[in-house]
Amino acid sequence: MAQSTADDAPIVELHDMGKMYGNIRALRGIDLAVRPGRVTCVLGDNGAGKSTLIKVISGLHQHDEGEYRVDGEPVRFTTPREALDRGIATVYQDLAVVPLMPVWRNFFLGSEITRGVWPLRRLDIERMKKIADEELRAMGIELDDIDRPIGTLSGGQRQSVAIARAVYFGARVLILDEPTAALGVKQSGVVLKYIAAARDRGLGVIFITHNPHHAYMVGDHFAVLRLGALELSADRGQVSLEELTNHMAGGAELAALKHELAQVRGVDVEGLPEETELPATPASSS
Repeated sequence: MAQSTADDAPIVELHDMGKMYGNIRALRGIDLAVRPGRVTCVLGDNGAGKSTLIKVISGLHQHDEGEYRVDGEPVRFTTPREALDRGIATVYQDLAVVPLMPVWRNFFLGSEITRGVWPLRRLDIERMKKIADEELRAMGIELDDIDRPIGTLSGGQRQSVAIARAVYFGARVLILDEPTAALGVKQSGVVLKYIAAARDRGLGVIFITHNPHHAYMVGDHFAVLRLGALELSADRGQVSLEELTNHMAGGAELAALKHELAQVRGVDVEGLPEETELPATPASSS
């Protein structure tokens, strides 16, 4: 795993950040730092605030409280394009690809390379194919045919192409929205491999997931959201997989229910934590 050093200044920082939707407080008191060459895993159940966090960092929504900094400078993005211009790219679960278009065409979708002058300007197809193939191979992604429709690739391969595309177009922070949520074990492993590859190329990766096992395989720092607040913020050396899973699963609530569930016939409560077993939240090092 990547090790923190004194000079690995955060690319993205959130300080006491909060977000309101009318009278609803979606996020409150969020402190988070995303550093180059590190994977920051953000975990939480449905409704925990993960989607709102993505929207603020990616520039889709603005924060209402606290501070959002990029390279130490306070920012307030009004569009995702502004965030992208600062090197913050987001790969969403649906990927926004055109299934019937070839891989190379999707790689450059919206940013096509052209040659010639108007009115004779045309797509530089050979150059785009060459670049797409080289960039995919640089990430360790080897496809037998760059012309095949991207819809024929597996889910893990499509996610990997999206990651390589973001790296090529200058991403310094890569936000991945539940990239393994709809994938099987093997394809999830493919995506985790390329998350590690992106980290090794010096990107700061924000890995949004509800799977603590996937997070623990590649994560350097873990932030668990619960009802819009940080329940846990800890580096890898400060938290075990078991502790991370307990925080993610709402261990306090499970412990409180253990006695009541024990009264129900056919319910096995042996695996549920006792209240005294729940780990304390380590101090954040972000």
